Amino acid sequence: MHRLIAYLFLLVFGGALLPACQQAAPERPPNLLVILTDDQGWGDLSYSGNPHLSTPAIDALARQGVSFDRFYVSPVCSPTRAEMLTGRYHLRGGVRGTSAGEERLDLDETTFVELFQQAGYATAAFGKWHNGMQHPYHPNSRGFDTFYGFCSGHWGDYFSPPLEENGIPVQGEGYLPDDLTDKAMDFMHAHRDEPFLVYLPLNTPHSPMQVPDSWWERFENKPLDSLVAGEDPDFTRAALAMCENIDWNVGRLLEKLENLGLTENTLVVYFTDNGPNSFRWNGGMKGRKGSTDEGGVRSPFFMQWKGHIPEGKVIPQIAGAIDLFPTFLDMAGLTHSGEKPLDGKSLKPLIMKEDPSWTDRMIFSHWNGNSSLRTQKYRLDKDGNLFDMESDPGQQQPVQDQYPEVAENLREALVEWEMAMVEEQTKDPENRPFTLGAPQAPLTQLPARDGMAHGSIQRSNRFPNDSFFTHWVSLEDSITWEVEVLEAGDYRVEAYYTCPKGDVGAEIRLQAGTTHLDARVKEAHDPPLEGMENDRIERMESYVKEFKPMHLGSISLKKGIQTISLKALRIPGNQVMDVQKLLVKPVEITQ
Repeated sequence: MHRLIAYLFLLVFGGALLPACQQAAPERPPNLLVILTDDQGWGDLSYSGNPHLSTPAIDALARQGVSFDRFYVSPVCSPTRAEMLTGRYHLRGGVRGTSAGEERLDLDETTFVELFQQAGYATAAFGKWHNGMQHPYHPNSRGFDTFYGFCSGHWGDYFSPPLEENGIPVQGEGYLPDDLTDKAMDFMHAHRDEPFLVYLPLNTPHSPMQVPDSWWERFENKPLDSLVAGEDPDFTRAALAMCENIDWNVGRLLEKLENLGLTENTLVVYFTDNGPNSFRWNGGMKGRKGSTDEGGVRSPFFMQWKGHIPEGKVIPQIAGAIDLFPTFLDMAGLTHSGEKPLDGKSLKPLIMKEDPSWTDRMIFSHWNGNSSLRTQKYRLDKDGNLFDMESDPGQQQPVQDQYPEVAENLREALVEWEMAMVEEQTKDPENRPFTLGAPQAPLTQLPARDGMAHGSIQRSNRFPNDSFFTHWVSLEDSITWEVEVLEAGDYRVEAYYTCPKGDVGAEIRLQAGTTHLDARVKEAHDPPLEGMENDRIERMESYVKEFKPMHLGSISLKKGIQTISLKALRIPGNQVMDVQKLLVKPVEITQ
């Protein structure tokens, strides 16, 4: 209802100062479709010159719109997402990692989605969120009316996997990128008569390297010329197959807009979240995902809005994910009056004007203790080496000896920026527990990713995202989650578990503060590990299996910070159970 009122206000009062006879029909604000891919490098497109694949739909976005030749994101996933959402460097928003809570975007940060929602847009996200799972970090609390996908940093199965829809667990339908695209098209169709914002953060080509046969068969035996150092040809083939599937889905989205008659009223944006997730063709640039060198942070960036922005324009000025917040607002005619200053600037002048006034600038990159700086001409790398990116785009020949003054000025600028980021981080509380029981949350998920194992208990994989706890064999073992209960009340708790038949009967205790509830593992559930049957390349991440909910009972939780723990009281077999997550549902909220 609030969205409809806002939109009607825009329509009715937008021309209220004109006499009725002179009022023109109000122009509908543009829709916004943002497509973000996961671990696709700048070089994973035929538009970039890669001879090993064909991406005609994505290439057409560049040819029918504008292309930024030097566009920069962060070296890894969640920081790029945070910078896009806020227009501010990710460290300002508390995003310091990619799992275990460090991927969460501070709650005092404003997302551009919230402003579009307040302006009357129908808003939705379909795919990988990766900026916080529990409300109010959840996408439904950050401006999205609708969310379908997963909040983790990566997912373990791409074929009809368990997902969530507006916080409720659901089952996916088919190959995940296709499913996400289907849901996005359904949303656009349902909201075709009102302005909408669709954010489509696809999960590919992030590993595990899973892709349907029809796409894999095109690359399984494809010759690859001129392999780069460290390249795994089969990994590359899988990644390129996944990228061609992405292109097919982009084509479907553009066709859907055309069929709905919305092509000329929709701003379509395409970019990636970091450099490629393996060593493969990337235009000769140095670095890959995780690196602050050019190859780790340069992304393709295309924008199409037929009839409104130039076609085929290539913009040479450097730009980055931090610029998208102000650019999206500017293109839609919206404003931002937030208290926190933006690091980004609107790219609208570069897009719309032939010869805009544009001052050279610095764009900073940071990950894992390493920082670099990019100007229009130079890159200062993490080791303080200066490179002329116009004459040496591969960063082969440092030039700080030829240009000592330039190098020194940029080093001072980088130190100053790093100090500012340290100061921002000192403002954050040392401990940010996981939130539970937010009033707007239908339930709270506490996955293994966000928990801590004690004693003999182990993660199923060294990468926390999409892992589970196993090897629970001792009464001294425990699993804990540090939480902040936002609303006191009674909560039903379910544990998603597996347990072999011979180990049924373990008695467990869930404790929170001074209260607890006891339960017993009564039913065997021992499915096999899955994922390897669909992997084209052996994965690094955890394999998955089908976990089953077990009702533990209801517990009264007090408001405030506390530890939730799981311990065993009796172990009649060899182990207790494997645990994927807890699901905590409010029974009745009290003061």
